[in-house]
Amino acid sequence: MLSFLDKERTVAGPGFSRWLIPPAALAIHLSIGQAYALSVFNLPMSRLIGVTESAAGDWRLTTIGWIFSIAIVFLGLSASLFGKWLEREGPRKAMFVSALCFSGGFFVSALGVYLHQIWIVYLGYGVLGGIGLGIGYISPVSTLIKWFPDRPGMATGMAIMGFGGGAMIGSPLAVALIDYFSTNVSVGVWEAMLVMGAIYFLFMMFGVVTVRIPPPNWKPAGFIPSATPRRLITNSHTDADTAIKTPQFWLLWVILCVNVTAGIGVLGQASPMIQEMFEGTITPAAAAGFVGLLSLFNLVGRFFWSSLSDKIGRQTVYGIYFGLGLLMYALIPSLGRFDSAIWFVIGFGIIMSMYGGGFATIPAYLRDLFGTYQVGAIHGRLLTAWSTAGILGPVLVNYIREIQIDAGVPAAEAYTVTMYIMAGLLLIGFICNILIKEVDKRHHMKEGGTGYEKGS
Repeated sequence: MLSFLDKERTVAGPGFSRWLIPPAALAIHLSIGQAYALSVFNLPMSRLIGVTESAAGDWRLTTIGWIFSIAIVFLGLSASLFGKWLEREGPRKAMFVSALCFSGGFFVSALGVYLHQIWIVYLGYGVLGGIGLGIGYISPVSTLIKWFPDRPGMATGMAIMGFGGGAMIGSPLAVALIDYFSTNVSVGVWEAMLVMGAIYFLFMMFGVVTVRIPPPNWKPAGFIPSATPRRLITNSHTDADTAIKTPQFWLLWVILCVNVTAGIGVLGQASPMIQEMFEGTITPAAAAGFVGLLSLFNLVGRFFWSSLSDKIGRQTVYGIYFGLGLLMYALIPSLGRFDSAIWFVIGFGIIMSMYGGGFATIPAYLRDLFGTYQVGAIHGRLLTAWSTAGILGPVLVNYIREIQIDAGVPAAEAYTVTMYIMAGLLLIGFICNILIKEVDKRHHMKEGGTGYEKGS
């Protein structure tokens, strides 16, 4: 039975269509992308004892916010740790392990909520679920890059757009389940978590069964690699251990870190934030709709921007992300003062499209600079930047908000300083992107003998 998960059993046979791979990738990423809808649980979890309102002993939002941060930390750590294991064992086994960990995180968290022990929730969704997030996140990416060498940006966009769109399913599903299970003595959170864990496990198993890897030396019909690589695109390869010693890797690390920090804090607190900035006009259901809409922009941006990068280049697209994003973050405080939330929603929609696009374009950027040999492992190690951002983003939003409110600042204006800080972070990313050059040839590998040898 378990031999079905072996890499050798995953190799595609003659006539297999590569277009069957994107649905397998989406089954995984749409599931684990539920992480972006976790903020829907925040307010209900802050009144587990009081039920209708927070009571003594209830968890504070800052305490609950650490669930998301811990999950993102373990996403990056597990992606970094298991990247080379994924390349060795294949995507099917990795997807199966991801499904076990991610769904198991819901089950353990449900126990933590039921017992009102936050450390169990941290261990469940944070640690176990975070490991599932990391392994699941990288497992389809290198596979799709290998199936689509002619359009790597579009391929990674297909793989990763599901993660951005996961909240479109997770947000309304969580709200509906919480409403269904809520009673006079329970807000319905632990019951909802049990059901969601079971649903996501079954959905992810579709990806496990469907995924395939291309045979050795496979190429799409009619595809001929360019003999003369374009600027910042190489035909050579760099192994994962060497890649992390290059300045290009660390410039990309900073680029991903600041881009994620600028978006992840907002996503993790999106539902409470819009309710506080437009108090009395935005209901919890409307806030859940806002989270879902951000997920839509996140999803579309991942495919649109990464596909565009195939035409205008990764460096140009990242220049747009940081330049336009900087401007939008600087404008958000002003948009939050309008009577209508429409311009605020549109502004954050644009920001989220570029936030998602940054995630989807980074694997293709890595492929351009380091080749395809161990791009999954390199990508996994780069995701430690996401782990760092998973702490920085929510801390900036949650704790600066709390400091502002304690100082007497109205809740509607408590996010202003944070938005300006985010704009400054994007300026750092803009500069790092300009500094990226081709990887020095001494880091390339050359084919010889039975495998790859380090080039001199």
